[in-house]
Amino acid sequence: MIEKIKHSKKVINEAMNRHPKIALACSFGKDSMVLLHLALQLKPDMPIFTIMTPFKPRETFEFKDLVTKLWNLNIKEYIQKDNIGAEKEKLWLNNPEKCCEYFKVEPTIKAIDGLDAWITGLRNTEGETRKNFKEVEHKKIIKINPILDWTELDIWRYIAFNQIPVHPWYKNGYRSLGCEPCTAIIADDQSERSGRWQRTNKCGGECGIHTKI
Repeated sequence: MIEKIKHSKKVINEAMNRHPKIALACSFGKDSMVLLHLALQLKPDMPIFTIMTPFKPRETFEFKDLVTKLWNLNIKEYIQKDNIGAEKEKLWLNNPEKCCEYFKVEPTIKAIDGLDAWITGLRNTEGETRKNFKEVEHKKIIKINPILDWTELDIWRYIAFNQIPVHPWYKNGYRSLGCEPCTAIIADDQSERSGRWQRTNKCGGECGIHTKI
């Protein structure tokens, strides 16, 4: 565990040195909180952005505000306020691909515009769709994944040891957090992301942020 922490910090530090225009993506889930804690030790004013949607749980907005104040975050929030009839049409259920494209992918494209690189809390062990990601990805702009080889247990151990605040939904049995209509409680023996987009063809999949950008 100590070696993983050292390596992740090294990856973050090298990324900051190589890419002057860099920012960290934060969803305020458990992985983002660990990534945030690691990065702030190296750069207390690290530029951060978060992608929110009108369908995130109320607790997510409250937790974001709490951590922003507690850790004095240098953060920008991106959100599509116009729900384009998504609530009325239950777009997340009937066309989740379109819903995620509008509420998550498009704001992320705006957030990373002008950057040299961005840092994410993506992990290989979260689900089948994330097994083949690399620590450094060369796409339109460089994407850095410093905690890629951390396990779910590693995350919770680090959180416990460092007394990092966590989203209250985890206490209810949730393991991967997204928008409220698209997030379900799952069993311990299931893949972490299998509770996302249940009852749709995207079940356990990706919103598109890590596959389309």
